[in-house]
Amino acid sequence: MEGGVAKPDKTEFTECWRTSWRTPYIMRLAVSAGIGGLLFGYDTGVISGALLYIRDDFKSVDKQTWLQETIVSMAVAGAIVGAAFGGWINDKYGRRISILLADILFLIGAVVMAASVAPWMIILGRISVGLGVGMASMTSPLYISEVSPARIRGALVSTNGLLITGGQFSAYLINLAFTKTPGTWRWMLGVAGVPAIVQFVLMLSLPESPRWLYRQDKVKEAREILEKIYTADEVEEEIKALQSSIEAEKADEASIGNDLLSKAKNIWGNRVVRRGLYAGITVQVAQQFVGINTVMYYSPTIVQLAGFASNKTALALSLITSGLNAIGSVVSMGFVDRFGRRRLMIVSMFGIIICLFALSGLFYAASNHAPSITSSESLHFGRNFTCSSFLQESQPSTWNCMKCLKASSDCAFCANGDNKYQPGACLAATDATKGMCQGEHRTWYTKGCPSKFGLFAVLLLGMYIISYSPGMGTAPWIVNSEIYPLRYRGVGGGIAAVFNWISNLIVSETFLTLTETLGASGTFVLFAVFSFIGLVAIYFLVPETKGLQFEEVEKMLEKGFKPRLCCNRNEKDGSNSK
Repeated sequence: MEGGVAKPDKTEFTECWRTSWRTPYIMRLAVSAGIGGLLFGYDTGVISGALLYIRDDFKSVDKQTWLQETIVSMAVAGAIVGAAFGGWINDKYGRRISILLADILFLIGAVVMAASVAPWMIILGRISVGLGVGMASMTSPLYISEVSPARIRGALVSTNGLLITGGQFSAYLINLAFTKTPGTWRWMLGVAGVPAIVQFVLMLSLPESPRWLYRQDKVKEAREILEKIYTADEVEEEIKALQSSIEAEKADEASIGNDLLSKAKNIWGNRVVRRGLYAGITVQVAQQFVGINTVMYYSPTIVQLAGFASNKTALALSLITSGLNAIGSVVSMGFVDRFGRRRLMIVSMFGIIICLFALSGLFYAASNHAPSITSSESLHFGRNFTCSSFLQESQPSTWNCMKCLKASSDCAFCANGDNKYQPGACLAATDATKGMCQGEHRTWYTKGCPSKFGLFAVLLLGMYIISYSPGMGTAPWIVNSEIYPLRYRGVGGGIAAVFNWISNLIVSETFLTLTETLGASGTFVLFAVFSFIGLVAIYFLVPETKGLQFEEVEKMLEKGFKPRLCCNRNEKDGSNSK
């Protein structure tokens, strides 16, 4: 909150527990708003498993990589629009209304997807949930931040990150639960409507953000809410700080205007907001270009690329990554206010880069050691069932499983019946051929090849998540809830969120194409390079906001900061004009 009497530099996670125990109303506000994060996580995570079964039901989806990427990424495209308009709706109508509107969009999208009779209906439903995700991605942490005391603000905003990862983990569990249920992917996608209804009902009984109310001259209502959060003497401190901030804001608006266009025009001319956007946009773009959502959206597909052919096995192993992501969020709640946002992100990026290079090396080795193809194995099922590209090859002895799968989407690998690592068959990818292959108790591969490195790839994915989740998974959202002055918080957060979702769209819309073009190994190297660029940008552009009240953050940005690897409060006293 504005002002406050706590010493923010001594904030610890245990203080969050003590404060919430004394004032449970704070946790009620945070958890209710955080359901938006749960929906965010569920709707972005559920498609990874649902896509496996959508491919089975719609052959057009199975044969066309761009259609798979579109089904996945249209939620991201919707999120871009949702985040863009979400900033305006937050400032105009309040945080509470924004959350309620997001819930309606989540529910509509869930119903449409569950009832889909064609891929285009799934895409429409994904766009609707994407609009809700975009609004929730910026509104939930903003609302939590504005109803939280400064000393525990980071830990409470982290509950939103925890619920995001919890939603993703729940999505994998529900995907696994419905693998044998008629309708499979319809249930997976439709279940998202339930938490949307729950949050809608809860938010009807909760108040608007006291900051937003005070800004709308509803001082009495703002005070009533603050009295439920703070002790009597703390309330007066908060009111005084709010009054000072609003007066400065109104004086500023008198010269630049209060509408969205006027604010947007003034942003780059305002040194404080500009520096805030440098930091906010940097962490949001870096969060996506480390490749995290290739793991979240395509985790079962990556597991299949690592050599696990079964849909159910791929989903079960994907639980490891989503579970570690949720655990990482819990770790973040304990350390984000102790060690700082900046330090966690820098350490996180080092771990991410190491894991990406290791994954690249592992997939490269797996590709080189893929089982070979022999004419005798392939013709075992008959010439008519053999992959046409293989039949036309002048040097078939040079083929292995990976070359078979890359030759055409119409080719598949049927593993050797005695040992799947021995030479196998390159066959036409049809249902009839698949049935013949599996009828001889062989394994059918369309996305990856049998590999002795498969389990190590899953373990490395887990290490990648452990590196990502406590730092880059949570801190960027906290930074964006703290870095902007009150009068620009909605617009600034909206702009940064739009950059996040544009980056997300680029990554999710190109991942399968990149793996087909560069291979899994080359794709992970590319993400490692992007991660290094992100690390450099964070080091030079992102200040520490740990435990600082909003006024202190604004003053720090006014002065500028000198980048230091080890964050401390002296960082805000440096200079770095931009």
